[in-house]
Amino acid sequence: MMKRQLHRMRQLAHTGSLGRTPETAEFLGEDLQQVEQRLEPAKRAAHNVHKRLQACLQGQSGADMDKRVKKLPLMALSTTMAESFKELDPDSSMGKALEMSCAIQNQLARILAEFEMTLERDVLQPLNRLSEEELPAILKHKKSLQKLVSDWNTLKSRLCQAAKNSGSGQGLGGGPGSYTTTANKVEMLKEEEEELKRKVEQCKDEYLADLYHFATKEDTYANYFIHLMEIQADYHRKSLSSLDTALAELRENHSQTDPSPSMMATPFSRVYGMPLGTHLRELGRDIALPIEACVMMLLSEGMKEEGLFRLAAGASVLKRLKQTMASDPCSLQEFCSDPHAVAGALKSYLRELPEPLMTFDLYDDWMRAASLKEPGARLEALQEVCSRLPRENLSNLRYLMKFLALLAEAQEVNKMTPSNIAIVLGPNLLWPPEKEGDLAQLDAASVSSIQVVGMVEALIQNADTLFPGDINFNVSGLFSAPAPQDKVSDRPASEELPSIATPTPAPVPALAPAPAPASVALKERAESEAPRRPASPKVSRSSLEAATPTEDMARRSTGSLAAAVETASGRQALVVGKPSPYMFECITEYFSVDPSRMLMVGDRLETDILFGHRCGMTTVLTLTGVSRLEEAQTYLAAGQHDLVPHYYVESIADMMEGLED
Repeated sequence: MMKRQLHRMRQLAHTGSLGRTPETAEFLGEDLQQVEQRLEPAKRAAHNVHKRLQACLQGQSGADMDKRVKKLPLMALSTTMAESFKELDPDSSMGKALEMSCAIQNQLARILAEFEMTLERDVLQPLNRLSEEELPAILKHKKSLQKLVSDWNTLKSRLCQAAKNSGSGQGLGGGPGSYTTTANKVEMLKEEEEELKRKVEQCKDEYLADLYHFATKEDTYANYFIHLMEIQADYHRKSLSSLDTALAELRENHSQTDPSPSMMATPFSRVYGMPLGTHLRELGRDIALPIEACVMMLLSEGMKEEGLFRLAAGASVLKRLKQTMASDPCSLQEFCSDPHAVAGALKSYLRELPEPLMTFDLYDDWMRAASLKEPGARLEALQEVCSRLPRENLSNLRYLMKFLALLAEAQEVNKMTPSNIAIVLGPNLLWPPEKEGDLAQLDAASVSSIQVVGMVEALIQNADTLFPGDINFNVSGLFSAPAPQDKVSDRPASEELPSIATPTPAPVPALAPAPAPASVALKERAESEAPRRPASPKVSRSSLEAATPTEDMARRSTGSLAAAVETASGRQALVVGKPSPYMFECITEYFSVDPSRMLMVGDRLETDILFGHRCGMTTVLTLTGVSRLEEAQTYLAAGQHDLVPHYYVESIADMMEGLED
């Protein structure tokens, strides 16, 4: 008994190593052996696909059409819509749209129910029969044949051994009784062997017939999966056809025509955030649409606006302007009265370019030109780098610099000197390419931003030399010519005080190294996202008297932060600490800095900034009236970079809501 079990285990091990059973392999040709090896994988595939496909059904399996439709989520949605539009005016656009949507959801639910019933009938049920009936029956015959062959082989071994024993007993001269017993045993084993052989042949014929049947129907089984995709395609076609019909009717009823050509021609994604060359090619322009549109609007009503490009616009207005710029540039006239929003849209376009207008490739050349101290050599170097700009970049830079030079001519009114313009726009025109893993990148960006500001100032001051010739700002002819602006009227001093401007850096001489705030690009982003301030802030005497400020508009007893708040807002300050938690939150949000690694610097410029640098922290200088930006510029000119802050806040009113009220 133990020998038989050991023999059986050896056979099973041999089966696992060869991938087929030796009991059946001797009866099969090479082709049928390959068919046999596909039985088990086919059964598993049919079972697993049926199980997952069954889980995809949304309706009740096996139910008729009406019961199945009631259980579908789409029908529940249709019912909810039907209940909802009853409460609406049937003649209103929303009521009609909801009624149509209710009908289409009902129709889609019935299409889905029909699809699932067809899927069950033509795919799920055949797969289930294949995995649970047909293939298991073949495998059962295979198992029976294996057992019969194994028993037959065992019986043949016993018969052979009995025959040997019979022969050896006769040769040794055993008694007649012993010989007769052995002979009878051999005869019985022969009869059993003949009967078992007959069963093996019968089972073998059945198994071979099963294999031939499976081989001939494999293409039919494969068609189950093809039919599945055909049913799915038909379902989606019917659903799409129903939706197209409903949408056409809805558009017709509600006069929803196709978008205007201007909207199709300038999608939002093809204006802001797109490479300059791609934008120009797709729209067939020489000058980028936001640059030309914003310049034309500013020429019309913004050249004498105080603090242009420096004062922030409202975030909602700026967002709406950018969307209008991208969707319907012919409707920009309404924004002409808000020059700060227009300026913000221009800065936003320059800042969102994937590559700066002055290009990454020439970044090192711009920096070398900016580092030259001799004005003549510096001008020649700038001219040489300009000549190497790509044609579209050079055209747009020339256009922009000509406009900025024109803007600087009105600096007596708008307070925007070439230095001030360069501070707010320079970091949007050129910035260093990102280098991952560079630990000194932050300090390098701070120094390079200062050099960029000085270089852009030189470009503005020498625009006629670097970009000779006159320019027609209305290049495309799509915009109306700028109307002459009225001069700023002089009001009696008794009615109005002079405008109060936030502290600005001192102008830098032309073509000289221009120290400016470090990382002003981040400061500029904070300004563009901050709450909007009035275009030209004026403070009347009545408001000042109501606020009861001190004689010089700063209550010195409250500290320099409160003085700056009063100066910016024209009213008595609320002392909330230095800095206030809200101001700290605003700065960390706008500058995107880690609060745990930030040090705000107020009165103690040298010691605080040096301490922050030594600790590896990000330093933010708040211009409170005691510490001045000129001090940082002096340190930078002397090469003492450890005393220069990473970021600075020029106007507290730009950072904190409510100060403009």
